Amino acid sequence: QNVQVPVCPLCNTPIPVQKGEIPDIVVGAHIDKDCKYNPAQQKIFTNKCLKPGCKRKEMMKVVCEQCGGNFCIKHRHPLDHDCKGSSQPISKA
Repeated sequence: QNVQVPVCPLCNTPIPVQKGEIPDIVVGAHIDKDCKYNPAQQKIFTNKCLKPGCKRKEMMKVVCEQCGGNFCIKHRHPLDHDCKGSSQPISKA
């Protein structure tokens, strides 16, 4: 007998549903009362700068158009991260 158990979309916890209960209502009640999901604990600075020695992380990717590397705001320009993407850095300024 196959029994499917719904999973909370926020905390990925399986939610037990008794026979005759509507899974959407049970999951909704879990989200309102028992859910351990805390958006404040989510890491938002996940994009690490690839410049050797730099430990900065940014919220959004800052990709170099020439080499394709991801850098912090300080090292985003080709001259600031010793870009190896092309022979000469091109400035769009």
